[in-house]
Amino acid sequence: MLTILDHLPDGLLAAEPADLARLLGGPTLIHLPGRRERPLFVSTLLHGNEDTSWRAVRELLQRYERRELPRALSLFIGNVAAAAAGVRRLEGQLDYNRAWPGGEATDGPECAVMRAVVEEMRARHPFASIDIHNNTGLNPHYACVNRLDAPFLRLATLFSRTVIYFLRPRGVQSLAFAELCPAVTVECGKAGNPQNTEHALEFVEACLHLAEFPRHPVSPHDIDLYHTVATVGIRDGIDFGFDAEARDLSLPGDLDRHNFQDLAPGTLWGRQDPSRPLTLKVSDEAGNDVTARYFHLDTGGTISLRVPSTPSMLTLDLRVIRQDCLCYLMERLPCAP
Repeated sequence: MLTILDHLPDGLLAAEPADLARLLGGPTLIHLPGRRERPLFVSTLLHGNEDTSWRAVRELLQRYERRELPRALSLFIGNVAAAAAGVRRLEGQLDYNRAWPGGEATDGPECAVMRAVVEEMRARHPFASIDIHNNTGLNPHYACVNRLDAPFLRLATLFSRTVIYFLRPRGVQSLAFAELCPAVTVECGKAGNPQNTEHALEFVEACLHLAEFPRHPVSPHDIDLYHTVATVGIRDGIDFGFDAEARDLSLPGDLDRHNFQDLAPGTLWGRQDPSRPLTLKVSDEAGNDVTARYFHLDTGGTISLRVPSTPSMLTLDLRVIRQDCLCYLMERLPCAP
């Protein structure tokens, strides 16, 4: 159930992520006034163990505790139960960033909360939307958009010149809010790093000061634009690990060093029993199984890349891989001048 407030509860600005469940009781949307009326929407802690979002917003609100915000702010504090446990999501929960309208999941309390947030914000005509995340592998800071319109790319490049355009996974916050306003997801590296928090804070504060988005296109010299074309996962029931004697699939222990590298065909991705079908599973934007297009399994059990690709969000976290995916595969996308 969603709680909606028009003030900051006592003690909130001193709260650590693990304290929020006790203070708020569940997912909470807080509307705060500012000099410009159309609110900036910011979502935090959609994944409970990605704390940069909360730490950045908490510091921002501390800065403006006795000053008027430059623009109204609508702050969504998401999976506080998972934050209390220090995990992405609790077992049995839907992923808070796969439960938004337009996704494959439509039932359950998480979907009801996200529908309520979208309808509440639709009535308030948001100026822009920011969803702040961490990731678990070696990645640069980058922004993700679901539309290639100039205001979306302008918003994204305020955070980083590295921008990813994607349509899957569905059910994510930025896709739902793209119907309402320019929307972006920002990936701030690993959780717990003060520099990552500072970058997210600077970005949100800069957006609060924006009067409008320029309508002219982003210069191709100012953006490195990628398109996510496939999602790589591991088939159900597979025993896997890194540099380990896993029963079914062994992946290189430094696989995440390949994030945002342009990889050539033949790049090693792992080893498995050659008598079994490929234990990796690749889905395209339409959800089709395209594993054979991207990976080759030779007679010795070596898995290698079949076509040139650029991965992102490669992670060595076994729990994240089981709950989400191993990585995404991208192609470079030209940006029209």
